Amino acid sequence: MDTSTASSLWDELTGTQPDPDLWVVIATLAAAAAVVVPHSLWRISRNAITIAHEGGHGLVALLTGRQLTGIRLHSDTSGLTVSRGKPHGIGMILTAAAGYTAPPLLGLGGAALLGGGRITLLLWAATALLLVMLVMIRNAYGVLTVFLTGGAFLLVSWLAGPQVQAAFAYAVVWFLLLGGVRPAFELQAKRSRGGAGDSDADQLSRLTHLPAAVWLFLFHVVSLCSLIGGGRWLLGL
Repeated sequence: MDTSTASSLWDELTGTQPDPDLWVVIATLAAAAAVVVPHSLWRISRNAITIAHEGGHGLVALLTGRQLTGIRLHSDTSGLTVSRGKPHGIGMILTAAAGYTAPPLLGLGGAALLGGGRITLLLWAATALLLVMLVMIRNAYGVLTVFLTGGAFLLVSWLAGPQVQAAFAYAVVWFLLLGGVRPAFELQAKRSRGGAGDSDADQLSRLTHLPAAVWLFLFHVVSLCSLIGGGRWLLGL
């Protein structure tokens, strides 16, 4: 790759793209809601939220100095991230807290990029994160799920026109913001029925000696505030 080509790619990556029309933003919001709200479609689309959830665990584990052993994604939309290190302390707490907060925070970060016209940067960054995560997947279903998701981002990034890229980026971010809200409510419902005894909230309770309800409340606060803040950026308010 010569210097001019590298410079052109860098300019494309760091440059800004025009915002889509408001009707596109509203349409992508509706499309995201259509795959999050109905239970039948949510059972499928939730796989993408699980990728972000487990990816959050894995990324924070690495950032806090833990050794990431592997990530597994299952067809029932559950997942497991295994890391090695001290079984207590701030690193373990942050790693455990990263799961339910990762999808809405990723959506908030994506909304900030789109609010600044950084559509290409968002698509390339998401593709890079998925490719890195693919290396750490340790089961066939997980590999297939992440490969297909990363492939979709790669195809849109390289082959689609600006309008399609913008619509795809906005739909993804809306999905992360909306889809990041529902899991905390599902966890709350399961715990009210006496289930999910080893959830992230329960693990955090054992690590911090705070009630699991405190951590569940934190998950709600992060997801709802991200939806409100991210939605304002996307809508240009």
